Amino acid sequence: MSRWGMVIDLDRCTACQACTVACRAENNIPFAEPEEAEKGRVISWNQVMASREGHYPHVSIRYIPMPCMQCEHPACIKVCPVEATYKTPEGIVAQIYNRCVGCRYCTVACPYTRRFFNWYGPSWPEVMKRQMNPEVSVRPKGVVEKCLFCIQRLRKVQEQARKEKRAVRDDEVVRLPACCETCPSEALYFGDLDDPTSTVSKLAHSKRAFRLQEDLGTHPKVIYLAEGDFR
Repeated sequence: MSRWGMVIDLDRCTACQACTVACRAENNIPFAEPEEAEKGRVISWNQVMASREGHYPHVSIRYIPMPCMQCEHPACIKVCPVEATYKTPEGIVAQIYNRCVGCRYCTVACPYTRRFFNWYGPSWPEVMKRQMNPEVSVRPKGVVEKCLFCIQRLRKVQEQARKEKRAVRDDEVVRLPACCETCPSEALYFGDLDDPTSTVSKLAHSKRAFRLQEDLGTHPKVIYLAEGDFR
């Protein structure tokens, strides 16, 4: 059984936000009007965050792409009263939209603020409707949504591997999610963390590897590689 995870190399990230745009297109994420953005109601499954470090004149900006952390011990699952949030056998924290009652307990519980509530029915400008992905369901008003590691793409690869009676290869999945596929600097990697030969498994054991808020005990399966020379 695979355990899917992601590694993000912050040394390679240029904050171009191509991952954010690709995620929106692949997963039918609705637009928000400016007045809704001011209220913090933008839905962005993968968001590039920026933080300032140091003091003038020695100031630097750190950019961190933020998908769902896909925790091993997700707080969101513990608080969901209707089990709309669950973890697949392969470790992906997923969502059953037609079971969600919109209580938003999971949104409050997530320490990474990676869950988003649909305040309105989804809508797109007419010209943008042509890009919508028929393989991803459109979420209705009143439910919570989040990054799913592009599980629809993963299922396609797994089905093809089953037909050919073989295991999924690392080269089939390392750039599989939309964010990984579109990153021009190849800063994002996807794969099986339990496969010692996979790209993500090797990178996860790097001296540069760290997880966000590790002290919380959530054990995220999104792992970052710090900037700088660690040789």
